[in-house]
Amino acid sequence: MAAVSPFSEGALPYAPDAADRRRDHSPIRFSARVGAGIAILVATVLIVGLGPFLRGLAAISPLSVLAALVLAVIATSAAAWRWRVVATGYGLTLSRRAGFAAYYRSQFLNAVLPAGILGDVHRAWAHGRDQARLGIAARAVALERILGQIVQVALTLAILLPLGFGYSLVPLVWGAGGIAAGIVVMAVAAVALPRPRRLLRQEYLLLRPVLARPAALLAIITASVVVVASHVALFLVASLAVGLRPDGAIAAVGLVVLAASAIPLNVGGWGPREAVAGAAFALVGLGASAGVSASAAFGALALIGVLPGAIVLLVEQRRRP
Repeated sequence: MAAVSPFSEGALPYAPDAADRRRDHSPIRFSARVGAGIAILVATVLIVGLGPFLRGLAAISPLSVLAALVLAVIATSAAAWRWRVVATGYGLTLSRRAGFAAYYRSQFLNAVLPAGILGDVHRAWAHGRDQARLGIAARAVALERILGQIVQVALTLAILLPLGFGYSLVPLVWGAGGIAAGIVVMAVAAVALPRPRRLLRQEYLLLRPVLARPAALLAIITASVVVVASHVALFLVASLAVGLRPDGAIAAVGLVVLAASAIPLNVGGWGPREAVAGAAFALVGLGASAGVSASAAFGALALIGVLPGAIVLLVEQRRRP
């Protein structure tokens, strides 16, 4: 994300030669991420076959499409609200209408382009260009996504960890515990080491206008919970479409699948999501094929849900001189 992204502009004090090395190596990193996503997807196909993918896509119905469009509106509205809170905390201006349209556009680009982040790169660049503050706009987009991921991980851990070790998803409980331990270790390391501590302090001074406002934090947490709930609801819709009866176990699996979707080793969202869904469904006794079918239906419905972003993109292209 670094070299082709405006996120690096003014974000970290890299020396020019270090920045050049980042630019030289970022295409390799990008290709490695996409290649890893393709490899995971191919491995999943080799294990379960192509049939579950085709069944998932064929199971999509007009009612499920309608549900996907409605849930996408809810999730996009909440995510745009979160972005607006963060951006205004940085001193930027962002109207409700512009934030909503830009977020739809970025989700569509994330869904159809490799790596799943290029839409956010474009959103940061477009907003920074309009505000003539590219570095701050990039920080706002990065922070908005990071805060959303933090809330999602915290919500996933809060639901999975209390399940205990008598539940069929016990390996996922262990995995959730490992994630929690890893987060703690990284946080301690960041505070203990001089350079990360200095960078964190520098970023905190910029973030203080946002983090020091309880109302803003509450809005960010609420919006993030709404986004996660909307995505889990869509996963339940996809599960219902492939003939499964949605229940608490599938909802828990949905949280895990969403976490896998955030792994930056995918092709338009495809890759780790299907592999994790197959493994998780096998753990709850529903079979890996059912999980892959549900995940495929979820991926297709998620893409359909953000198709209005393509309309936003086309309208912007027509208006541009």
